[in-house]
Amino acid sequence: MKKLMIGFCLIVLLLVAGCSTTPSEKALDDYKIGILLSDAGLGDESFNDSAFKGLEKARDELGILFDYKEAPDGNYEQRLEELVAEKYNVIIGLGFSVQEALEKTAKKYPDQQFILIDGQSDVANITSITFKEQEGSFLLGMVAAMTSKTGKIGFIGGVSVPVIHHFENGFIEGARYFNPNIEIVSEYAGTFDDTEAGAAIAERYIKNGVDFIYHAAGFTGFGAIKKAEQMGVYAAGVDTDQFYIAEKTVVTSMLKNVDQAVFKMAKTLDEDGKISEKSFSFGLSDNGVGLADIRVIKLTPEQQAAIEKAKEDIVSGKIKVSAEKGNSQ
Repeated sequence: MKKLMIGFCLIVLLLVAGCSTTPSEKALDDYKIGILLSDAGLGDESFNDSAFKGLEKARDELGILFDYKEAPDGNYEQRLEELVAEKYNVIIGLGFSVQEALEKTAKKYPDQQFILIDGQSDVANITSITFKEQEGSFLLGMVAAMTSKTGKIGFIGGVSVPVIHHFENGFIEGARYFNPNIEIVSEYAGTFDDTEAGAAIAERYIKNGVDFIYHAAGFTGFGAIKKAEQMGVYAAGVDTDQFYIAEKTVVTSMLKNVDQAVFKMAKTLDEDGKISEKSFSFGLSDNGVGLADIRVIKLTPEQQAAIEKAKEDIVSGKIKVSAEKGNSQ
């Protein structure tokens, strides 16, 4: 009987100890993250899929639950309202196009934590995440200048907005850093989801001597890459490694590691399910951007060393890459 009583007391003590978790020991699996994807939606093999991958990692490694919404009709506010009603600890708005709706919703629900990816907001309950796309694009511009035989390369943007200017400007500065005499043409399609428009711009470029094309244009860029493959010139992908799109043509891609940023935000959640920092900016120094493996071509040891040296100089601040369009040297 005495042994039974001792055993019973031990069980009670263990149960009490198990229930006395302090706030700082609260499991991350108590948290939920909701995300509103950008216009192209899931399956874009780029920006959206990268963010989704980061949330999958947070689910698998941290136990955080998540769900997503898409707004192909452009009704961002309705989808954000749905996420608020579903009581997520953090709600992510993906892409510059959602910023206006996200800010309006955030002001309406001041106790809800929001994250804006690819934009900078002053609203108190929004944490902003931006990337130094110009830094990775600088390195890609160097690769393009090294690769081009005609001395003429091209950039295709989706919509002419500041974040896409980062890609363009870095590309221009990097190409001119390696070859000051390189000729660079740029054009904006006005859309991220028209493969035919991308193909048409690429065909026009190639007929005018462009032999390397870099895009920051979503699905529009897919059309440009496929046209480059068809016409036998080189191209570069964006956001994720897009080598698979055209394995004889895609030399490298400018990686924008949205997945890593999203995962970091998930890990940053404190015991109250909040992210205290107001903004984050990811560049070469923290692997926020970078280059995918270089394939199709073979750089010389001197060229590879030049790219590595430029990367070091950008990280150290010796090379300052302009983010804004029109500031190219």
